[in-house]
Amino acid sequence: MIILLVEDDARVSNFIKKGLEEAGHHITVAYDGRMGLKLALENHYDLLIIDGILPELNGMELCKKIRNFKSNIPIIMLTALATIEDKLSGFNAGADDYITKPFHFDELLVRIKALSRRGQTTLSAIQYSADDLVMDCFTKRVTRAEQPIALTAKEYALLEYLLINKNRVMSRMQIAEAVWGIGFNRGTNFIDVYINYLRTKIDKGHPSPLIHTAIGMGYILKETK
Repeated sequence: MIILLVEDDARVSNFIKKGLEEAGHHITVAYDGRMGLKLALENHYDLLIIDGILPELNGMELCKKIRNFKSNIPIIMLTALATIEDKLSGFNAGADDYITKPFHFDELLVRIKALSRRGQTTLSAIQYSADDLVMDCFTKRVTRAEQPIALTAKEYALLEYLLINKNRVMSRMQIAEAVWGIGFNRGTNFIDVYINYLRTKIDKGHPSPLIHTAIGMGYILKETK
């Protein structure tokens, strides 16, 4: 893969670059947010790895700006910002995955591989639908009752997973592994938070909700017709 690494700590960037090159990837390094933005917008990359704390332009803002122009490129936030609020901010900014420092290099390789597989299968169907909710996988457009719905990258991925598995109860563990590429930590509620985000955008104002809680088991996107 061709990867852009945006990391201002030369020791860390050299470590990551060396390891990824040994794994067969091609790495370009940017040492501040503005240079990272310039490179990301002017060149083709298969994946971006972005530190959260950067000079010139921080990682969250960098991620948002990139998402304005390149909505589909996989982005991993790799940062010392480790609270649940930090992680939610990262996902809301458009990150596909979030790894906290210190980290195990093998975990980074696994996350890269998972995002690569996900990118190969994301467009396996032209559209998914449930009742009057429609997701177009090529245009990344979501509508309900023909009204457009604006979703963040992570909200889109979560909705896509629920639509693929519509009328089936999906556990929090299954959702965490499929959408975030991580194991579910029972001490956090980020999945419930994102389900609530989706409910607000997908179900609010409609007489028939599509997203339901299966108490003690998980969540289900269920057609009413």
